[in-house]
Order: sequence, then structure tokens, then C-alpha cells
Amino acid sequence: MPHITLGESIPPDTAHAISVSLPTWKANVGYEEGQKWVVDNMQTGYPRFFIHKKIQALAQAIVSKYAATPGLQALLLPNKTIAQRCVAFMTEKAPADVLEGLDTVHLVLDTSDPSAAPLKPIKPTVSAVLFQPEAFPYAKQYWQHTGDGVSSRRAEFCHSLLSQGLLVPDDSSKRSPRSSIRHRQKGPRRYQVHVSTDDDDTPATSNGNSPAPDSEESARFLEERFGRNLDISLAERAKAAIRRRIAGTLTHHVDISSHPLPEQAEPSSRGVAEGDIYLFPNGMSAIYNAHRFLLAARGSRKSISFGFPYVDTLKILEKFGPGCVFYGHASESELDDLEARLAGGERFLALFCEFPGNPMLTCPNLKRIRSLADRYDFALVVDETIGTFGNINVLQYADVVVSSLTKIFSGDCNVMGGSAALNPRGRYYQSLKTAAAELYQDTYWSEDAIFMERNSRDFASRIDRINANAEAIVELLASHPLVGRVHYPKLNADRANYEDCRLPTGGYGGLLSVVFKRREDAVVFFDSIESAKGPSLGTNFTLTSPYVVLAHFLELDWAASLGVDPDLLRISVGLEDTERLVGIFTSALRAAEEAGKETA
Repeated sequence: MPHITLGESIPPDTAHAISVSLPTWKANVGYEEGQKWVVDNMQTGYPRFFIHKKIQALAQAIVSKYAATPGLQALLLPNKTIAQRCVAFMTEKAPADVLEGLDTVHLVLDTSDPSAAPLKPIKPTVSAVLFQPEAFPYAKQYWQHTGDGVSSRRAEFCHSLLSQGLLVPDDSSKRSPRSSIRHRQKGPRRYQVHVSTDDDDTPATSNGNSPAPDSEESARFLEERFGRNLDISLAERAKAAIRRRIAGTLTHHVDISSHPLPEQAEPSSRGVAEGDIYLFPNGMSAIYNAHRFLLAARGSRKSISFGFPYVDTLKILEKFGPGCVFYGHASESELDDLEARLAGGERFLALFCEFPGNPMLTCPNLKRIRSLADRYDFALVVDETIGTFGNINVLQYADVVVSSLTKIFSGDCNVMGGSAALNPRGRYYQSLKTAAAELYQDTYWSEDAIFMERNSRDFASRIDRINANAEAIVELLASHPLVGRVHYPKLNADRANYEDCRLPTGGYGGLLSVVFKRREDAVVFFDSIESAKGPSLGTNFTLTSPYVVLAHFLELDWAASLGVDPDLLRISVGLEDTERLVGIFTSALRAAEEAGKETA
């Protein structure tokens, strides 16, 4: 991938990109410190941390049109139920004096307008929580931790409908816009609707040319050129295809636009049915909702966070419910401590862990945890994002398997998604199904599902290439004299735990972390390496990041106390030619060597 400037989207010229370029160590520190030379250049960012500019634009439009008092801000969520959860969270966490003016507005399709008829199947709704600027940090916590916010594609679509007068408050008899005249404007042709000439409710296709500004036109052209921009009427087919692909019942390439899926899927190779897989807007939403389902199914109990966690998983368990017990090393000695607690009478809702963990690639002993769970009555929730179901089978031990589809399942770094799979052989299966039937809402935006389905068609073949590339880079780094440690499932002390879950055809994944013996060498290596540099992982291109700086900048000492080096570099290996990739890493190592000689 060519050089990408500071703040530019990764991939470049992609309107809904997931990552953003932070090409130097200094830029990563500057981003965390909020330095203007970095922040002012940010065109985008990772979606749960950076509110996309298309979302900001719709939020401002809603505030301008519907806010009862000036100066308010808005956080956008998919529907009224989720907005009410956000309000409840803010009311619980924020001081009363910053909540003055807290309000909501719920926008729905104006079904009285005949031209809206083709859009009914996709249910374009958006809810805004309105608040004073001082309350923003509390609203942002809800957005970041739960993953419940609207996607940038939903915001873009709904903004178009709002500008055309097709999106209106669901309590319109009580709330009127500041302007009593509703202006109907023409939005981007991509989203213009038309009255159907027959009784078919199929939405208009979404691949028309848009009269948007040049930058947006360029981004949209790139997506269209690669066949990503499909008819939104295909959304339900796309979601079914994604669920079957996760279940293992759809392993071959199928073009859903020309070959509809059969009504009944063949038996699953993973032992899970399509109906036991739930789709969410992102991986964090899958974890948050798995926790909600468990609380509803089993009552209010503390959970266990086992292993060094992805930052928001721990926050969910701490802030939404009665709290959690944290074990940060995923070690056998910590399991000994947990077993002693359980034997002493303590009881828990569930144990949440990653397999492997991020960024140390540690693998907890799932077999032993399953035994404890059966003996002492708690659920096991495993996040398989890094290992991926193309390499490992954790469903044999877990009650719920969650995954961020945003990562390697998609690969293209241009769409978010998440999934939760219920184990039909698990002891809590029926109670979880009952809870899901009551609580689950499909808020996965139609366009996002279509992009995700298209991206994931070659998921299985990409896994093999990425596994091979990662092992080549691991071998290079582990043998270099400047490197102190490489974290990778194949090299770690707990490799036996990984092997216990590895599929016969599976590898060790595309994520690794490297710790240099000297911080100075890590900085030069990072600044020199000719790869994309930004947040996220599992991309089809190699992506490098000083992960601990980005994820734990304000708690580096805490991370270090759990064995996570603050100068650790996380490398997500892509699909590049292996020889060329090894050359790129060799050049960066050589730059670190030369810089070290100059310093000496």
C-alpha cells in the first residue's frame, strides 16, 4: 500500500473506511494527547472512537431542526429503545446538573408519503439523544462501550431522507421542526426513491451516480468499481448468507444478486444452526448484547473478565450490571484462585475471554474453564475474533461465541459488523434463546450487511494466505538480535491451549506482537516500515500499530503491571506477496540497526 498521509482514511479514498493513518510514533502519541497538528488533520477514525463526519453532519441537522433550546449536541442511535437505554445510562452516570435539557427525538419513515413505499423493508430509523455539551463524555461512553451507535452508511442514508422530508418524528403531532415549512430537496441520486409502477415493494437500486462533491464521488466510485455497491433490496439475503457463512453451511462463492439462497440450509459443519447466529452492527455490540441476554436469562450476577482484555469488554462488565472480577493474565494460577473462590461459595454470571487475547495472543485453558463452568454453574463467552473460526473451534467449549466481523471476516476495512452464536448443546441454550427472542433487535444496517456479505465471500481462502504470511514474519522477527520477544500462538508458552482448539486445516492467525529490546529501536522500526499504520486488525493489507500507546495511553503502568510492554508493536499481517512482505520488514529492521549504530 502506498504512503498514506497523517489523518487520511485507510484504505485511502474510502468514504466509510474503518482505519485512519497515524504514520509515526509521534503522531500516535499526539493523537492520544489531543495535539492539534494531529487532531485537525483527522479525516476519519476508528468508528467507535471517532464519530464519523457523516454522522456528525446528520446530528447537527437534527439539532438545528428539532432541538428545543440552542447549543445542544446529539448522539445518534438506531431506534427509540436504544436511545432510552442511552438516556438511562447517562442519568445513572452523569451529575444531575449536566443533564439539564436532556431530550430525545425519534425519526422514522413518513409512510404517508407514497414515494417512501419502496423503503419500508429496510426500516430507515434514527434516534437522537440531545444534551448539553458538558454531558457529551457520558453519552460518548455509552456509544463507545456498547457499539450501539449508528453506522456512517445509515447516517448518510437517513440524512438524505431527512433533507427530502421523508424522515419525520414518530411523535410529530407533539414535536414540530423549528421551521414550520417542510422543504423537499433532492438528495444524492444513490438514495432517491421513486414510486413503484407495480405492487412490488423492492427498494430502488443503490448504485446510481451521485452528484456529491469530488472527494465523495471518488470514494463511491472506488466502492462501485469493485462491485461493493449493491441493491439494498438484497439486505435480507445478505444477512442470511452471512449467518450461513459463520455457521459453516455456506462455504462456496455465491452471488446472492443472481442466485438466491435456498430456504433450508444444509447441516452445519460447526454444529450451530443459522437461527442461532445473531448479527450486530459491530463486535462490541455483540459482546454487550451477549451480556444483556445472560443477565436476562440468569439474573443479576457479577461476571469474570479473564485475560488482558480489549478495553471496552472490561468496561461493559464493570459499568452495565453488578460488576466483575478481573484476572489479567489468563494463567493457570489465576484459574486456581478462581476455583478456590467458587469452592468457597462465590457464584458468577459468566466468564468472558478472548481466544487468543489481544495483544499478547495468550490462550486461556478453555477445557479447564469449561469444567469449572459445568461444576459451578456459570456461562462461558469466548471472543474468537483474532483466532477466527477459519482456524479454531471454540464452540466446543463456549456457551456463546462472539466475533467482530469487521476484522478478518470482512478484510476490506470498509464496513463494521459483529456476530454472536449460541451453542445449541450448551446448558443455557434454551434460556438464552428465550432472552434473545425478547431482547434482540436487528439493527444491522442493510447497506452494511450487503458490503459485509460481499467482502466475506473469499474469507476461507484469505485465511490460508494470511496464516502463511504471518508465520514468515514471525520467523524473521523472532530471529533478529534487536527483538526481545514475539507474541504469537505458535511461540507462546500456552501453545497447547491453542492446539486444543486448532482445526486440522487451521493455522495460527494473522496477528502478532513484537517487543524490541530498546524503545528507540521500536520507534525507528515503526516510523520506517512501509505498511499501512493505524488502528484495527484483520485487514487484507498489513497494518502496524503501537497498540498499547493507542489503547491504553492513560494506563500504561497498569498495562505494564500485567506484563504488557508499553512499547509493544502489534502487526496484523495481510495478503501481500510473501517475499515482498518479508523485504518490507527486513528494510525496517535494517533502518533500526543503522539508527542504533549512529546512536552508539
